Amino acid sequence: MNTAMTSSGALGPVILDATELTSDPDLEARFAASAHRILADLVRAGAALGWTEPPSPDEVAELLGHVVSAVRAGDAGLRAAYVDRRLVGLGYWQRYARPTHRPHADLEKLAVDAAAHGHGVGRALTTALIEDARRAGIEVLTLDARGDNDSALHLYRSLGFSEYGRLPDFVAVGARRYDKVFCMLDLRRAG
Repeated sequence: MNTAMTSSGALGPVILDATELTSDPDLEARFAASAHRILADLVRAGAALGWTEPPSPDEVAELLGHVVSAVRAGDAGLRAAYVDRRLVGLGYWQRYARPTHRPHADLEKLAVDAAAHGHGVGRALTTALIEDARRAGIEVLTLDARGDNDSALHLYRSLGFSEYGRLPDFVAVGARRYDKVFCMLDLRRAG
């Protein structure tokens, strides 16, 4: 697996779904450890990924195992971005569990290695996850982001997500407080 050529002619990441990822024994064996490295490094640097301290390798492996099981049950989508067989980003959505909310899903994680920021990895992952959700019959895809995560919020808006709510000063990181911003993409109306 090498990098792929983007429509502009630049080299970009190869985006794999869960089936492709788990069908390559080498990638599958390294996936949890590589994901842990990305997540722990980002959290250590202050990224808004739901942890205040870097997660443990076991915590990440358990989380990814749960997501892969949900993918197999048709209740989630998982994408991984690789450049020259090196994981540079990952993201996933999961269907809401309540029977009345099953046509809806939450984009729960999107993480891109700091060295790959600004190279279209987040956009490629999010676009693939949106298409996976659409194919799975998801009607509304939601997410939340920390209010100071301007680049992520800009990305989501550029892909058609709109803000539907905000909890002021809801996220506590030490003495600092940040808004929690809720966004949604209505796939019933989106092209």
